[in-house]
Amino acid sequence: MPGFNHPLWLLGLIGLPILYILYLRAQKRRKTEALPFSRVVLVKAALPRPSRRPLTLFLLTLLAIGLIVTGLAGPHVPFAGVHEGVSVVLAIDTSGSMAAADYPPNRLEAAKTAGGTLLAGLEDNDYAGVVTFEAGAMSAAYLSPDLARVEGKLAAVRQKDGPTALGDGLALAVDMADAMPNRKKVVVLLSDGVNNAGIITPLAAAAFAQERNVQVFTVGLGSAAPAAFGPTEDGTMQYADLDEETLRRIAEATGGIYYRSVDGGTLQEIYASLPGAIAREPEETDIAALFFAAAALVLLAECWLRYGWGRILP
Repeated sequence: MPGFNHPLWLLGLIGLPILYILYLRAQKRRKTEALPFSRVVLVKAALPRPSRRPLTLFLLTLLAIGLIVTGLAGPHVPFAGVHEGVSVVLAIDTSGSMAAADYPPNRLEAAKTAGGTLLAGLEDNDYAGVVTFEAGAMSAAYLSPDLARVEGKLAAVRQKDGPTALGDGLALAVDMADAMPNRKKVVVLLSDGVNNAGIITPLAAAAFAQERNVQVFTVGLGSAAPAAFGPTEDGTMQYADLDEETLRRIAEATGGIYYRSVDGGTLQEIYASLPGAIAREPEETDIAALFFAAAALVLLAECWLRYGWGRILP
């Protein structure tokens, strides 16, 4: 939809009809004052035919002022075919359970490959970043328009063996996505476990995302059968335990979508479809220069009528 960056300037347009009314009153006053000198028929016959030039020049001046005031208001319109850029942050679980080998060669490597597929599907004016989380959260790639560099940082992410600080990871990803103002903000959160570390709960992080207007797509990673990823210190085998309910609630709270992956193939399909799932708005194009150019042309026309060939016109 068309809009204005500084709409308060449009209040100046109220003055245009007021100026026009004042002009008409002044003209009427001049005619009234001239009546005592126009009672003689011969004098009336000698009076010049009324000219339309003063009114035309005045209206051109009002038009130029109106165009300049509208230009100062910062008009903009959606530019068809060009999408507004999006900031996309990949939040990837690197906890110990991501070492499970049910996604060859392991869950983390499969997630990194799928993340690269998503980055390849973004548009040229998009920004991307990467956040990883296990016992805590950290930035692996800061938000950048250099998607190839971000992909390189993603490939360098390494496996950790700590618990899962899902809430901390989401909060940091939201904060990163919100770093660029006036853009659509998206987080893609992937996890295969239950939040059991960190200081921020997943639902508190979801509320933070909702407050910052960040849309969160969540991906639950886990095969149909329980996946072992290594023994504890006492030799007990550990199994990944996916918390689908929390991931679903995060997505619903922020206007995103929850996806469930059961193998490497579905994970690739999910990440390949995500660029298309991100709703994009047409890019707003500033057209203030058009109004200023039109105002300049109107002023030139006024000068031509006032000082050029137009002086001979009635």
